[in-house]
Amino acid sequence: MLINIKELAKKGNTERLTEQFNLNGILGDRRDLLGASPLKADLQATYESGAVHVHGTLTMDVEVPCSRCLKHLHEHLQIPFDETFAKTDAGEQEEDEDDETIYVTEDKVDLKPFVLESMLLSLPYVPLCDEDCKGLCPVCGTNRNESPCGCKQEKIDPRLAGLADFFKD
Repeated sequence: MLINIKELAKKGNTERLTEQFNLNGILGDRRDLLGASPLKADLQATYESGAVHVHGTLTMDVEVPCSRCLKHLHEHLQIPFDETFAKTDAGEQEEDEDDETIYVTEDKVDLKPFVLESMLLSLPYVPLCDEDCKGLCPVCGTNRNESPCGCKQEKIDPRLAGLADFFKD
């Protein structure tokens, strides 16, 4: 997925970019993902005032386990993409902390690394099947959303365990 800054500046119009990325090599080692569809990028590149503004949406489906009860969840992700690229000579790059422009030295910019970075940063960090998910019992492993368990989960501080025997009567 390449954009040519020089050609886009000559045309002075908008270029539509669509591509589908296979993520098997990128997400294959992740154990927190049970499955993922290909990433679909639908972007628009516009040349304006010396820079190329690329914006659009990245979409994909992922299957992840709930962080509390391990139930499989299917989530449809719509990830906004918004980057600005400007061509500069190697020694003329401006240092401005508030500037979000990405300065490049070549006429052609490969958008794939930026698209994949946005996708990776947008993956669910702590997915939940429900905000009120009770999770699994740490003693017997029962899913507490489906049925309550009678396990005693009261823990006594080992430094005070001797006092617990004193108050049993």
